[in-house]
Amino acid sequence: MEQKAMKRGEFLRELGLSSGALMAFYCLGTTMTACSTGEEPAPTPTNPTNPSGPTGLTGNADSAKGKIDFALDLTASAYSKLKNQGEFVIEGSVMVANAKGTFVALSKACTHQGTTVVYRPNQNDVFCSNHGSVFSTAGAVVMGPATKALTMYAATLDGNKLTIKE
Repeated sequence: MEQKAMKRGEFLRELGLSSGALMAFYCLGTTMTACSTGEEPAPTPTNPTNPSGPTGLTGNADSAKGKIDFALDLTASAYSKLKNQGEFVIEGSVMVANAKGTFVALSKACTHQGTTVVYRPNQNDVFCSNHGSVFSTAGAVVMGPATKALTMYAATLDGNKLTIKE
């Protein structure tokens, strides 16, 4: 059997796709890789969660399992970096950051398409690397495409115990 090299457009036409479908494929499928400006690489979030539950976590940090109400022990290795300004962790469905000495807890999922957000200490904001949305440390949209704020949770420090609640 003889094999013939075929261009993508020829292949799609052979499948019976219309010219409109082809145009949509070319416009969306091959050019929209990201909307971010690409000015700065986003930091990688740390997720200390493991199947048995991380040492230093008590309560519920996953909004899919009910109301957010948990505490982090800042002496535990998974959370001790939060004592340093500019550091953050992802726990369950919440991003917790030490934003210039103030603890901030926000929903981790960008309201545009659900990508996990990260805290950027140099800008003191929250960034979504998928399409470039920027949020304030209070969760408000600073720059879209997101149009809805992140959910903010109360963060209270008592000694080395950081409590996060709805």
